[in-house]
Amino acid sequence: MRAFLIVIDSLGIGGAPDAAAFGDEGSNTLKSVSGNSEFRVPELIKLGLGNIDSVDYLPKVKKCEADHGRLFEKNPNKDTVSGHWEMTGVVAKAFRTFPNGFPQELIDRFERETGYKALVNRPYSGTEVIKDWGEEQLKGGVIVYTSADSVLQIAAHTDVVPVEKLYDICRTARKIADDYSVARVIARPFTGTPGNFTRTADRKDFSMPPPGKTLLSKLSEKGFRVIGIGKIGDIFCNVGLTESHHTSGNADGINTLKNIMKRPFNGLCFVNLVDFDMLYGHRNDISGYARALTEFDSELPELKSLLNAEDVLIITADHGCDPATPSTDHSREAVPVLYYGSPFKGVNLGTSTGFYHISETLEKLFGI
Repeated sequence: MRAFLIVIDSLGIGGAPDAAAFGDEGSNTLKSVSGNSEFRVPELIKLGLGNIDSVDYLPKVKKCEADHGRLFEKNPNKDTVSGHWEMTGVVAKAFRTFPNGFPQELIDRFERETGYKALVNRPYSGTEVIKDWGEEQLKGGVIVYTSADSVLQIAAHTDVVPVEKLYDICRTARKIADDYSVARVIARPFTGTPGNFTRTADRKDFSMPPPGKTLLSKLSEKGFRVIGIGKIGDIFCNVGLTESHHTSGNADGINTLKNIMKRPFNGLCFVNLVDFDMLYGHRNDISGYARALTEFDSELPELKSLLNAEDVLIITADHGCDPATPSTDHSREAVPVLYYGSPFKGVNLGTSTGFYHISETLEKLFGI
């Protein structure tokens, strides 16, 4: 059996019971983009997206092609790492966030151990920070910033700090960040000239290793193939993966997935499609998000045609990032889950607490 687990990064569906505690009451990523003229998802509708609890703004179908449900997050975070870990069976503790920037002792250690001056050191939009500070960074140092999530992001122009050197800086920062419970260190290389700086596709995440045994490790230890596409390898520090493919965005991720679906193997292929979050959610681009969902939906007939009789396809998300709110940060939302394949009969699964509903389902299917 082959299982294909696709994460539409940030496709929340609102309604998290603790959203207000995160400042996200009323956020609903899917609802916000569903009213846009670019939004057309007939294949997801056929699977049962509109039949999920509380998704009353999309059409319902009488007979859904997939089991469908709504998942509430158990862990006390709203970030990529926690969401992915939880769907593979590991519930993270609270990560530390830095709404006023990182403490001076962290910055002092960073500068001492990397040899680079840390510029900015406060929460910032990734595109805005290079616009405001990119020219200053050309004179030396690196841009260090954070967000509402537990992240330490490091941006540098590739002419000043080559990409591989930036990765080395991030590896050093990762060791420092471990002492401050920071979930991710992210390399953010950029190019261009003042007024026209652009981030490259060479982003790389340096995450904490999972604090427990994930579904990926359980499968690989039993001899199954575990293939990661996109930033899956970064999120899990490659722990439990037997193969990893870095991608430049959604289109590359889908093409890589198609190539893998044409290969025989026994195990799991785990895909993260990052553009929804990185290019559209965080940039409050409703039309772009809607268009990306339409493009993904148009790929589903071919993806389904590449499934063997015993294969399963699962579509879910890791958190929200509502592009219609003033915030450019992640939002605490429930996520959809769609289970497609011969073991599933189009059942409404209702609402469950714990993204690990996915790992429990896959463990049963793989018999582990």
